[in-house]
Amino acid sequence: MQNRQALTLLLAANIISGFAQGISMLSIPWYFTSIINRESLFGIIYMVITVFTLFWSLYAGTLVDRYPRKNVFLSINVAGACVLGGVSLYGFIAGRLSVELVTLVFAATVFIYNIHYPALYAFGQEISEKHNYGKINSYFEVQGQATTVFAGAVGAVLLAGTKDKMVNLLGFDIHLPFEIRRWEMHEIFAMDAVTYLIAIVLIGLIRYVPTEKTGVHSGSVMERMRMGFTFLKQHPLIFLFGNMSYAIFVILLVEVHLLLPWYVNNHLEAGAGVYASADITYAIGALFAGLFIRYLFRNSSTVSAVILLMVLTTAGCFIVAFTKSVLVFFLFSVLIGVTNAGTRVLRVTWLFNHIPNNMMGRTGGV
Repeated sequence: MQNRQALTLLLAANIISGFAQGISMLSIPWYFTSIINRESLFGIIYMVITVFTLFWSLYAGTLVDRYPRKNVFLSINVAGACVLGGVSLYGFIAGRLSVELVTLVFAATVFIYNIHYPALYAFGQEISEKHNYGKINSYFEVQGQATTVFAGAVGAVLLAGTKDKMVNLLGFDIHLPFEIRRWEMHEIFAMDAVTYLIAIVLIGLIRYVPTEKTGVHSGSVMERMRMGFTFLKQHPLIFLFGNMSYAIFVILLVEVHLLLPWYVNNHLEAGAGVYASADITYAIGALFAGLFIRYLFRNSSTVSAVILLMVLTTAGCFIVAFTKSVLVFFLFSVLIGVTNAGTRVLRVTWLFNHIPNNMMGRTGGV
């Protein structure tokens, strides 16, 4: 592999920043649902932010294709460090954070996600050879989900703290040699800001040579955006598959950011340990997908494989809706981890093989 060192540094930066991001995004829905008991407010906030990200994603795609991906990564990590560092500093000075500042962190992280992942996949395509596309996407998935497992475990401890030196993970009471108090939101955000700073250093060390020379389109934003739409209009099957294959991810977004804390708190009547453990069980399923999904579907077409994963996800949703079992809930989390991550590995590899690298950001944005 020509750019092995660059890929290693990219994965390392992704692991470090993704760990604290995962805890922050785990803690914010739980904060609204179980700490300040304002679930409906968070629903409205999530809706408003989502509307804005529809437009931001289109613009973000033009940035990914216009500027060196390394510079894009540096910029979003600098932005993340500034926002979370500033909010956490205020929290330490004031002793608490307002709902508005917690919302600011949530919005900033969502906006960072919406440029981070298009840039990550475009960068991965740019520094890897064509025959390594599937392997690279599996690396991204395994790395991301291993980070999620760790973030979920740490998040379970930080969100709830320990009681009598004990924390609940995956339904089991685990004894620790010491007591851990529940962390405040500004303390969690401070840890997140520090990881952004470490990621900046690692990304700054990346040196690479693109595996293919593709021209950079340098027209206006509207011209570059129009080229993305034109490409997909000329390739309608890419547009159809690219959108429809996101169905499982849409379910996951609504579940994780909106339904999950309500379901655990009100339907299962369980605590933060079960809530954070869902993140771990999801990541276990996703890890399995990252390692084995290409092998499992080696004799199937990508489209057939994605349809099967959608059917399994739909069945899992019905089952978990009509039960109140924590075990069934954890099994469903494993299932959706397999189906969502498996679909992502298959989808991104397919897109890598059908979209030129200098169009990847814009088509992904659309």
